[in-house]
Amino acid sequence: MPQYKAPLRDMQFVLHELLNIEQHYASLPAFADTVSRELVDQYLETAADFCENELAPLNQIGDREGCQWHDGVVTTPTGFKEAYQKYIELGFPSLTAEEQYGGQALPNSLGSVISEMVGSSNWAWGMYPGLSHGAVRTIEHHGSDQQKNTYLPKLVSGEWTGTMCLTESHAGSDLGIIRTKAEPNSDGSYAISGEKIFISAGEHDMAENIVHIVLARLPGAPRGTKGISLFIVPKINVNADGSLAERNAVRCGSIEHKMGIHGNATCVINFDQAKGYLIGPENRGLNCMFTFMNTARIGTAIQGLAASESSFQGAVTYARERLAMRALSGAKNPDKEADPIIVHPAVRNLLLTQKAFAEGGRALVYFLSQYADLVEHAATEEARQSADNILSFLTPIAKAFLTETGYEAANKGVQVFGGHGFISEHGMEQIVRDTRIACLYEGTTEIQALDLLGRKVLQSKGALLKDFIQIVTQFCEQHKDNAQLAEFIAPLATHLKQWGDITNQIGAKAQENPDEVGAAAVDYLYFSGYVTLAYFWANMAAVAQQKLAEGSTETAFYGAKINTAKFYFSKILPRTRAHTAIINTGVGTLMALSADDFII
Repeated sequence: MPQYKAPLRDMQFVLHELLNIEQHYASLPAFADTVSRELVDQYLETAADFCENELAPLNQIGDREGCQWHDGVVTTPTGFKEAYQKYIELGFPSLTAEEQYGGQALPNSLGSVISEMVGSSNWAWGMYPGLSHGAVRTIEHHGSDQQKNTYLPKLVSGEWTGTMCLTESHAGSDLGIIRTKAEPNSDGSYAISGEKIFISAGEHDMAENIVHIVLARLPGAPRGTKGISLFIVPKINVNADGSLAERNAVRCGSIEHKMGIHGNATCVINFDQAKGYLIGPENRGLNCMFTFMNTARIGTAIQGLAASESSFQGAVTYARERLAMRALSGAKNPDKEADPIIVHPAVRNLLLTQKAFAEGGRALVYFLSQYADLVEHAATEEARQSADNILSFLTPIAKAFLTETGYEAANKGVQVFGGHGFISEHGMEQIVRDTRIACLYEGTTEIQALDLLGRKVLQSKGALLKDFIQIVTQFCEQHKDNAQLAEFIAPLATHLKQWGDITNQIGAKAQENPDEVGAAAVDYLYFSGYVTLAYFWANMAAVAQQKLAEGSTETAFYGAKINTAKFYFSKILPRTRAHTAIINTGVGTLMALSADDFII
């Protein structure tokens, strides 16, 4: 099993040197006097110790044992419950919550860094507290004062956990056709009836209560997404003083037998006239739920990053130790019977691809988290709206592209191990299985692609794309005369122009046939992802070059950054050519066959 080691130096590079996180916090009134570099680094070191020594050893245990269901009760794998209590003792559940409910009121961007470590060391375990963060944010943003006072203190402390109950067996991602009902009760509550599926952490033994955030329909509600409301439905009802009352009519009907994330309970939850409470306005549940869903999508992007990082760590350790064949250019280890496989160009290509996706993905996720801070805490409405535009545009790219590249990186980790990667004892195949779901939940890659191209780009008439391109263009202008960065700046600028040209071409075709958007969307997302990561790699190379020019003694670290950027631009970025060519072929061949022509 890969021995996870938190990449603290690279995390600090991205936070402090690339993104100037201390300056970022100083610009936000909520954090200006409370968050310093020293505080950030202390939390990172504490989280690293917890993840390396508490969570990572449980990762393979959770995969092997899985969760056990018996008569509606779910038992988590050995050690999970104890690790969760340690997590609570360290104060991590309360990290980013509001102080008045027991939170520490620290930035969500700091929470994202810790989430990366948790996910890299044990993704299945991390989903239990991870879902709670979304429930807390939804109640913070949309709950009444009474709801906040009733549920937030225990959720924030970690004594209770939360879920998001969205889809149903017939609905999938089409939430407009859900059937769960909410009938008004005389006391102002609602009777919730229906069945929800794929509920991560929906039942377990790690906390005394579970607070479900549930989508349901009120009587006479409009059809489709405009008739969905949002409800708080606790597993155990709560008295006015916050103590637990009787069991609610909420029951786990079963848990799924899955390809991966065995340590997390993915549940079928049955609501049989369970008592629930409306949160937010009637028929605006999906709008309220987007607070939860956007948090979850950034969290899923982190899963892709985590997969790249954990698989890379396992692969590079193995590649240094595994002896096989001689280097084509001559023996590198003549005293041994063969050379370590890390000397072979093909293996280097696998490892560098993993490294490029992990470190580039880290830069993108942390950048995105900074903008999430700005959306909530920037000093002016104009600044908050501007940040929200960037966040809206980049979220589908981060969610879909980083999960797809994370899955690719996980597969490359198995490839480095060869046959040993295919057997379970090394843990590399578990990363593949655990990561596969990330391309599916919180909206598949294909749905994220439609959201990016259809809603975020074309519906905004390119405005959101232009906002991000402007950021990258300013970077290119700043460094256009730096000869040492020319190999990055010139191709990046070319790709920016091409991004705009491709967008215009698709838009023109879509006016004649709307299916052109669906035909182009996935390749457009990949193109967008590769260019976005190119910006971050060029930016990291610029920072590394500057540090070396200033006389830093960390020549190996900064030199590796520059060389990995060169690898990304020469070996990865050219993939955009294939996606461009596919986009240009249009929708024709995709729709040439009728549904009946797909003969089995």
